[in-house]
Amino acid sequence: MDLFEYQARDMFEAHGVPVLAGIVAHTPEEAKAAAEKIGGVTVVKAQVKVGGRGKAGGVKVAKNADEAFAHASAILGMDIKGHTVNTVMIAQGADIAQEFYFSVLLDRANRNYLAMCSVEGGVEIEVLAVERPEALARIAVDPAVGIDAAKADEIVATAGFSAELAPKVAAAIIKLWDVFVKEDATLVEVNPLVLTGAGDIVALDGKVSLDENADFRHPHHLELEDAAAADPLEAKAKAADLNYVKLDGEVGVIGNGAGLVMSTLDVVAYAGENHGGVKPANFLDIGGGASAEVMAAGLDVILNDPQVKSVFVNVFGGITACDAVAKGIVGALAELGAAANKPLVVRLDGNNVEEGRRILNEANHPLVTLAATMDEGADKAAELAHAAK
Repeated sequence: MDLFEYQARDMFEAHGVPVLAGIVAHTPEEAKAAAEKIGGVTVVKAQVKVGGRGKAGGVKVAKNADEAFAHASAILGMDIKGHTVNTVMIAQGADIAQEFYFSVLLDRANRNYLAMCSVEGGVEIEVLAVERPEALARIAVDPAVGIDAAKADEIVATAGFSAELAPKVAAAIIKLWDVFVKEDATLVEVNPLVLTGAGDIVALDGKVSLDENADFRHPHHLELEDAAAADPLEAKAKAADLNYVKLDGEVGVIGNGAGLVMSTLDVVAYAGENHGGVKPANFLDIGGGASAEVMAAGLDVILNDPQVKSVFVNVFGGITACDAVAKGIVGALAELGAAANKPLVVRLDGNNVEEGRRILNEANHPLVTLAATMDEGADKAAELAHAAK
């Protein structure tokens, strides 16, 4: 889950990371009141989960409360790369002497963490990394050790901070690591991390991504979700504890096991090339259990996607045998009733496959077509989807 800037700012503050005052506003009037409360120069910042806000006109400096009102009026409702601005943060103005960059993230390829730091902040870091990679220090972080004082000193030294600035920046980095670990984040980024005219190090902007697999340890993270922006189908699936990701296609896919589902997506995409270019509409892994309730919940989500024209159920009976899966499908269709209105292609294999096929043949549901193999099932589902377009 990606956080808005104001949420990252509040999280930083809670962990002792130095930040400036910031108040959220949803209306120009609230923005004016926030600017009056903070006092002095403020910055009106669009709150969207996308970069390039400044270039799009979503970040404006206000010398007084009236200017904050005017800027908020212009920014609220603005479209920035497909994201509508519904909220702004009124941030305290900063006396910036220098800008730096710091981030720590999960490095999946190397199975550890990676810290990145530069004495050149406030720029598009992706561009810097490509055009001048030597300006961006990359330091591996051992998960068993983390960023302690020694590692923080290594980071700032590699990045090229002066002897005078190094201890101050290192102290801020240790606190940012505290955010990363204690909040179970996969990314904590500050761009820019600034040196103020008074000699303080301040996190002026923040980006945080949280690992949703750790939500059980952080009940308060649920309050950070942007429910208004969530895809309704993904929200419905999440409420039913389903591993679902919506895609832009026409063939709904249900399988048991992430590896099998990923393979099914590939096979459906390949088969779709022969049937008008239809593609998978989703990733949905029902896991080891395929009861009527789980299957019904999965079908309910997929069948409510208007883009879906057919559904391919591809299940390998292992922990849950094929006869139990078949009973789940029959029970799900009965439970959904009229809501089940799109053709289903079912491929079963594995434990008790013959009994599972017998159950489905005996049920003789008009929407269900049995397939002997994954390739056959994907081709039939793609054909049905194309015919319904």
